Amino acid sequence: MAYAQRLMATRWGMTLVAATAAVVAGLLVLVYVARYRDSVKSEGAPVTVLVARQTIPKGTSGAVIATTGLYSATTIRQSQLANGALSDAANLRDKVATHDIYPGAQLSATDFAAAQTNIAATLTDRQRVISIPLDSAHGMLSSLESGDRVDIYAGFNVIPLGSDGAPISGGQSRPVTRMIMGNVLVADVAKKAAGGGGANVAFKVSDTQAAELAFASDNGKLWVAVRPSTKGKSGAPALVTLETLLLGVPPVTALHSFGGRR
Repeated sequence: MAYAQRLMATRWGMTLVAATAAVVAGLLVLVYVARYRDSVKSEGAPVTVLVARQTIPKGTSGAVIATTGLYSATTIRQSQLANGALSDAANLRDKVATHDIYPGAQLSATDFAAAQTNIAATLTDRQRVISIPLDSAHGMLSSLESGDRVDIYAGFNVIPLGSDGAPISGGQSRPVTRMIMGNVLVADVAKKAAGGGGANVAFKVSDTQAAELAFASDNGKLWVAVRPSTKGKSGAPALVTLETLLLGVPPVTALHSFGGRR
């Protein structure tokens, strides 16, 4: 004890004590760093995994999951990675969920199976698929394929309406054509009938558009026009009548002549 006090009383002693403390501190830092490295090494390198952002119901297709933001890509340690965990949304292609997947769960290969032919699995929210019968010419059945984008036109014989929305007594019906839907996805083209006859064409549309297509198919005549595969554009839909086509009458004038207000 006395020796230590005498040692601390000298400049040389103070220097020796400070140097010893620095060495001890350095050794402690080295030990900490080594243990930290061992800990990180044991946990593994950072990896990316797909995690459910909300509940993914059983039967949901991988395409819907990938395009509607039902997952997020998260970085975790390899030691936290579940067996078969997925890191690339491309692995969801042609797959469907085999059970409900809850928020925060890692998406794993064991959660999915190969998709069967199930149209419903490709739909979300208000999307619908409706099948419409078309003949070879009006439906372009010789070249139309699933995955094409088309504009749909409808033709009717229209009787002018009065201000109350009722047909004008004695009014003469006139043929009218208009594009009613643009950039519609062709979901399926049924096998064409023998002899170049008609076939059913399925379109992916909204629930409102499904009702409009059903009405137009039953009460008018439909045509489809194939759009460009990329960067297709459309003008504003307008009425086409004999007057607009041959006499240059503005479409809005023709619209008003039928009692239209838009």
